[in-house]
Amino acid sequence: MTREIQIAGRKLGGSNPLFIIAGPCVIENEDIVFHTAEKLKSICNDAGLPLLFKSSYDKANRTSISSFRGPGLEQGLRILSDVQTRFRIPVISDIHSVEEVKPAAEVLDVLQIPAFLCRQTDLILAASKTGKPVNIKKGQFLAPWDVKNVIDKFISTGNQNVSITERGTSFGYNNLIVDFRGFPIIRSFGYPVIFDITHSLQLPGGLGKSSGGQREFAVPLARAAVAAGVDGLFLEVHPEPDKALCDGPNMIKLDELKKFFKTLKTLREVVTNFQ
Repeated sequence: MTREIQIAGRKLGGSNPLFIIAGPCVIENEDIVFHTAEKLKSICNDAGLPLLFKSSYDKANRTSISSFRGPGLEQGLRILSDVQTRFRIPVISDIHSVEEVKPAAEVLDVLQIPAFLCRQTDLILAASKTGKPVNIKKGQFLAPWDVKNVIDKFISTGNQNVSITERGTSFGYNNLIVDFRGFPIIRSFGYPVIFDITHSLQLPGGLGKSSGGQREFAVPLARAAVAAGVDGLFLEVHPEPDKALCDGPNMIKLDELKKFFKTLKTLREVVTNFQ
């Protein structure tokens, strides 16, 4: 059993319900963000699952120089602040440098450290020192047991509000594989573990100047992860994934979530009863 962490009055970890982190990959415009947030809130309320809304103000790690990155720090944080106010939903977004930590922490309920930056000691310490909950994505290049060093860096400041997200492991060229042995290994360190469904389905650089993806495998991988005991799910969703400006091939269509979430909630309850 993992410890509980508090996120804006919601609980992640322990025996609590499955936690959902969801939203568009990147902030494209206000209309898409607000529409998605409103719909996600309704779907999660119906399913009885706590929601943390995610969208990136800047996608700093893009395949191509021409890839869409988002509106940037200032405008992006303003839009996420509006999501908090309008819909009463806590929000999370990626931070990429120590300089971003302070302004981001003034708005975001949770800070997120991207997978490629999960070993950046100064960034981890700066995020931890805010006292905010922080979700650290496990790098595609790390073994599950290597996560213990990442956690030790984070909690060295006294902040225990950390979760780890598994997003697949590099497996040859342009491919990621999820090793389900990793979930119990990472959970054994005592902190909540989240499964990133959509990025685990990514084919990094698979389309040449952008990443491909295999969203058709989202349901079986999510079921398997919940059965393996994860505390939450991370997924990027969009009203029209095929028209999305970033990571469309591995995002899930917003209208397909209702039945999906109810199934996963039931599975989570079964797993919790046997822990």
